[in-house]
Amino acid sequence: MATHEAEILEAWLQNLQADGALQSGRIREGELRVQCAGLLRQLRAGMAESSDLDAPAFAPLRDALSDLSASRAQQGFSPREIATFIFSLKQPLFEAMTRGAGHDVQATWQTGLLVDRLGLLVMEAFQRTREEVIVRQQQEISELSTPVIKLWDGILALPLIGTLDSQRTQVVMENLLESIAQLGAGMAIIDITGVPTVDTLTAQHLLKTVAAARLMGADCIISGIRPQIAQTMVHLGVELTVVSKATLADAFALALSRQGRGVTRLRKPEAPGQSLPLG
Repeated sequence: MATHEAEILEAWLQNLQADGALQSGRIREGELRVQCAGLLRQLRAGMAESSDLDAPAFAPLRDALSDLSASRAQQGFSPREIATFIFSLKQPLFEAMTRGAGHDVQATWQTGLLVDRLGLLVMEAFQRTREEVIVRQQQEISELSTPVIKLWDGILALPLIGTLDSQRTQVVMENLLESIAQLGAGMAIIDITGVPTVDTLTAQHLLKTVAAARLMGADCIISGIRPQIAQTMVHLGVELTVVSKATLADAFALALSRQGRGVTRLRKPEAPGQSLPLG
């Protein structure tokens, strides 16, 4: 392999370019050449000592491929692009090893298996990074979708959008309790207008949040229970042991009344087109 390394590199690069490796614009030709040359040197060094990918001789190659796969996953490369990057090396390697008479069939077969394992390695690293990115994005979206809003002195609102699961309930609870502690709120309105469905599990998550808020000294009101959700909860036998209101406005009015406050109209609204007297 050492005597044909330059030929293998050029053939590998040609295969990658023919498959569109440079068309996406995510990587330039010079960078691709440097990456391929470095990996090829590490592959040659490992094969000089062993044919087992788990051997210490292949440690630099394994680390380099894992880092490369993770980097490309974050850059938005597709699984096909990652797999093609490795498997396009197969043909140049086979051609170099079978060139001339008396080539070693067993060595060629072992090299093919080695490249296959390299392909699995990069795909596993790629998938692992993609899953980490997805989990991080889900956490960020969950945090952004659970804002705690101060409606009035001592009154908070927590509008929920989307499905409630155990992980998101934990984020909701933490945000609400932190806001209650910081603002010294005594009332919290949990609005579920944006929650598509409420089943037994969702109700349990809501009750946990209400119970945690009560331990912090804040009473809760649940608002936004639509007729369809109310019917579903009745059929399921779900009972929310907390005051509920149809709309956020109704819940806000109730919270104000519990504080001895209310909303009143200061003056009669003006008729359309009526103007105020001057002077």
